[in-house]
Amino acid sequence: MSGEATRDELGHVQRVFDRLAAGYDRQIGWSERFLMGNARRWAVEQARGVVVEIGVGSGLNLPLYGAGVTRVIGVDLSEPMLALARSRVAAVPVELRHGDVQQLDLPESSAETVVSTYTFCTIPDPAAAARAAWRVLRPGGIFVAVEHGPARSRAVAAVMRWVEPLTVRMAADYLTREPVAYFTDAGFAIDYADRTGRGGVVFRVLGRKPG
Repeated sequence: MSGEATRDELGHVQRVFDRLAAGYDRQIGWSERFLMGNARRWAVEQARGVVVEIGVGSGLNLPLYGAGVTRVIGVDLSEPMLALARSRVAAVPVELRHGDVQQLDLPESSAETVVSTYTFCTIPDPAAAARAAWRVLRPGGIFVAVEHGPARSRAVAAVMRWVEPLTVRMAADYLTREPVAYFTDAGFAIDYADRTGRGGVVFRVLGRKPG
C-alpha cells in the first residue's frame, strides 16, 4: 500500500469516527449485547504492566483495567473520540494521545502489553499496525486482540463480503478481515486463538513477542 493511499484512507477513517463519535457507545453497545458478547473484558483481563491500547476510541476499556496494570497509553486518530475517552474514570494512570497506530510514536520495547479491541477492522494497513505493536513491546510482551471477522457459515460470510464495500465507505469497517495472519506475519507466536460471538464472528487472539 502506497504512502499516499494510506494517507487518503487515514483521512477517511478520521472523518468517519469524528462523525460517529457522538453515537459510538450506543452503537457498539448494541453490537456487543446482541452479537459479539463480552470479549472486550476478556482482552483487558490479559493486560499487565505498561499497556498501549491502539484505537482506544471512546475509552470503553479504560474503566476495566485494574490489578497488574501500571499505566495505559491510549492512541487514537479521532479527537472527538478521545474527548469521550477523557471523561472515563479509570483505576490506573491513563495517558491519551492523538496519533496513527500504524506508526506508534513510542519508544522501542517500552510496553508489556498491546491491546486492540475492534480496531483492526478500521486500520488502513493492519500489517503495519501489527509491526508497530511488535516494535513497542518488550521481549516476552503480549499483543491481545479482539476483532470481528467473517462468520463460520459460508453463506453468511459471502453476504458479509458482498456488503463490505458499503460498510468500508460508510463506517470505515472491514467485515471479513481475519487478524491471526497479521500477528504471525509480524513475528508473534500465537499463544491463544478462539472464535466466539454469534456465528463465530469474534476472534480472540493472544500473541507473544519471543524473548
